[in-house]
Amino acid sequence: MTTLSNKPATTASDASSTAAASPVETPSAQHADKRIYLDGKLVPPGEAMVSVFDHGLLYGDGVFEGIRVYNNRIFKLGTHLRRLYESAQAIRLDIPLSIEELATATRQTVQANKLTDGYIRLCVTRGVGALGLHPFTCAKPSVFIIADKITLYPEELYKNGMTVITSSVMRNHPGALSPRIKSMNYLNNILAKIEAIDAGLLEAVMLNPQGYVAECTGDNIFIVRPDPTGKPVLMTPPLHAGALEGITMNTVIALAQKAGIPVTRPDLTKHDLYTADEMFLTGTAAEIIPVTKVDGRAIGNGQPGLMTKRLLEAFQGLVKNNAPED
Repeated sequence: MTTLSNKPATTASDASSTAAASPVETPSAQHADKRIYLDGKLVPPGEAMVSVFDHGLLYGDGVFEGIRVYNNRIFKLGTHLRRLYESAQAIRLDIPLSIEELATATRQTVQANKLTDGYIRLCVTRGVGALGLHPFTCAKPSVFIIADKITLYPEELYKNGMTVITSSVMRNHPGALSPRIKSMNYLNNILAKIEAIDAGLLEAVMLNPQGYVAECTGDNIFIVRPDPTGKPVLMTPPLHAGALEGITMNTVIALAQKAGIPVTRPDLTKHDLYTADEMFLTGTAAEIIPVTKVDGRAIGNGQPGLMTKRLLEAFQGLVKNNAPED
């Protein structure tokens, strides 16, 4: 049975914005009026079941997207679906719906749940098959869509900034599993997340096998550093460093460029993070959240920076009334 969080976070954080790592994402208390899209039907959560023989469950063999709904508009739906189909192509998974049919199913699910602002989780599993690894014993992929609420972090962290650590868990080598595939196997990220939780925090920076910054467990990373003339430059790791091609990340880059803010994508080290003037994270569920401390080192003056606030305001303005659906 599928469930998704919609209760507000209850974790505590101190004045330095270090959140206690008690559970933030908690299941909805009431799901009776919810409807889940499952293989062509809208069903109550109690009937939204996948087989124990589904390779998505047995092996994490599948792909997914997380998508935001703002004021009755599905933000970047077309872009999300194109990324979903790219991920499926990369793992040789044939989605049993056209991109137009899947867009229609997504809209129907949102409407059935009367969701004006919230979060969509769209998953495609390999389907039911034999107990062995062989993926082509699976007769037909399964598609399910959840439309609900989500709260990743306490509201105070968006105001005051969050504290993160650098995880000892290395980001998957691209030669083993491309980080650009948004697969249902998130164990690499989960192990780093556990390390953050054990440290009393909610997020961790992941490095690639070469020691460069890749991303956080669920978010892309941005920092602000001055160029040789002292002009602030927005920086985020390149895709080859092991970062997912985040849709919120690309939106922030476009907003920065529109505002005349220089953007570069160099390989970044921990030293670059430690000595940055500003730092923030982006993601569909997280949106934009400032970081004010890394590994015990204050970022800038220890408060969310001016560029972070400027880009957050621009992003909120973009999605508030007429969020683009392309």
